[in-house]
Amino acid sequence: MKFRGWTKTILAGVLSIGVLFSSAAAQDTPQDPTVTASTPRERQIELALSAAPAEVSSKATVYILGAKGYEKGREGTNGISCFIWRSFKETMQVSAAPACLDAEGSRTLMVTAMRREELRAQGKSEAEIKDEIAKGYKDGRYKAPGPGFLYMLSTENYFYRSGAKKWGTVPPHMMFYAPYKTAKDVGYESVSPTMVPSLTGDGPETLLVVGAEKPPQDSSSGDSHKH
Repeated sequence: MKFRGWTKTILAGVLSIGVLFSSAAAQDTPQDPTVTASTPRERQIELALSAAPAEVSSKATVYILGAKGYEKGREGTNGISCFIWRSFKETMQVSAAPACLDAEGSRTLMVTAMRREELRAQGKSEAEIKDEIAKGYKDGRYKAPGPGFLYMLSTENYFYRSGAKKWGTVPPHMMFYAPYKTAKDVGYESVSPTMVPSLTGDGPETLLVVGAEKPPQDSSSGDSHKH
């Protein structure tokens, strides 16, 4: 897999299970790329489906943000769940990342992602949400994922770079579930900006990040991301 422009990528977990920051990925982005319950349904679906190849996302279940959290926008048939994964730093949204979880992630990580948005809709603070999720793992309500992966192949993985005080994007990538893994497990003494592949998140929701390129759309088959 190619790492286009990733010579000095900085990866940092912020997305509750891992939001990515990249100093090499500064691109022109919309003035306000945040996603909320008021973001038009069509736009949310378009973003969510952009996370995976069309052959995959065209048959996926799609979740969109509503007034009470995620709600099902479309039923799928292949076990994949596509949605826009958000994270916050206190009250500020710092990411809006299209993601498509495989069947294993749909069974596990999708549950905690939905719970986080449900709690946000109720007005809970990020500290309260973090505590709730941690307690849920401890008492067995939530389960760490087994072997599997999620697609983040969109070119619209938006994140807020606090150092530059502006929004940017992260290149397309894949993430593999690596519960409780540490830097030493992948041969490093500690997490560093030059880790390849990189670890993000911690505990049951640790992810191993690998750069990837989305295959070109086959023009002869049409664009299945259009609705």
